[in-house]
Amino acid sequence: MNSFRTNRRFVVRRTDVRSFRKMGYIFQQTHFPDILSMLLSIGLLMAACNGDDKNAGEENTSILKNPPYATLTDSIRRSGKEDRAGLYYKRAELLSRNDLHELAAADFQKAWELHPDEATGLRYASTLTIISHLQDAVRLLQECRQKFPGNQSFSNMLGDLYQQSGQTKEALQLYDDMLKSDSLNFEAWYEKGLLLEKIRDTASALKALRKAWSLQPINTYALELAHLYAENRNSAAIDICDAVLQKDSTHELIDPLFIKGIYYSNIGENKQALIQFDSCIRRDWKFTDAYLEKGIILFHEKKYTEAQEVFQMAIRVSNTYPDGYYWLGRCYEATGHKEEAILFYQRTLALDKDFTEARDAIRRLK
Repeated sequence: MNSFRTNRRFVVRRTDVRSFRKMGYIFQQTHFPDILSMLLSIGLLMAACNGDDKNAGEENTSILKNPPYATLTDSIRRSGKEDRAGLYYKRAELLSRNDLHELAAADFQKAWELHPDEATGLRYASTLTIISHLQDAVRLLQECRQKFPGNQSFSNMLGDLYQQSGQTKEALQLYDDMLKSDSLNFEAWYEKGLLLEKIRDTASALKALRKAWSLQPINTYALELAHLYAENRNSAAIDICDAVLQKDSTHELIDPLFIKGIYYSNIGENKQALIQFDSCIRRDWKFTDAYLEKGIILFHEKKYTEAQEVFQMAIRVSNTYPDGYYWLGRCYEATGHKEEAILFYQRTLALDKDFTEARDAIRRLK
């Protein structure tokens, strides 16, 4: 493969599936996000458990006594137990909208303790995502799965959390359990496939992704499968990408072209690969990965001037793109300009301190 790394940084853009479960986990008011993170700091937990806000600290008490929270705070203090859960929930929603997530989590926790329904559990989980106490989050989701076995959202969140925290064995077991309960759960097949791909069990990953695609033939699943085929030099990648492109009446999709370029690059058909990467750039001139892969092909063909122009364009499109600076360094090194090469390797490290290839290159040249 022409790329300097065994795994490219390209990731299929998953825009047509699980819109409420995107990476990043910043809660959108109209969706429940992916996974949660976690319970609050001990101080906030204690404050939430007291039944009112008197011990929450002067600053927090002041916030909750002032608009726009004052009315709800007063209602909470005056209300009976049967009404308090809903009021805590309403105040938590308002706090969330104003980015006061720790206070919101404390209120969601109290609402959950008073009335543990599915909606509260999901919103509590969504808010805890931003706070990040992993093991507490796992316990919360496990409890929710027990309480609401018919709601797959909790299992989905827990699986994502396991993956985020590196608990691969637990995640795989969870997906297997989900599939035992429902073998047609396409999302569980998909998530399992992604995880198997991550741990380099390619054969099992392909099987899982094929199953997901057969159950739910959407572009996200098709392109993830095609990408894995392409990285393994399997021509099935071309067939899948062509099928996706045939349905693209607007001629806007980029990922199928990029994946075809990866396939052709991996099998050494550079001319075909360059055609695909150029097609990507024509559709989106800011698609830095296409510049990178095109430049790498030219570099390995010893067309250093052309490659340099492509990498220059990549960093012009994104001046914080470390790979572009690294490959510019490679071009300067290959043409005997060691001082310039070192400068570009240093810029690479300034953007990505873990870019070991750049650090090794500097050490080699000095």
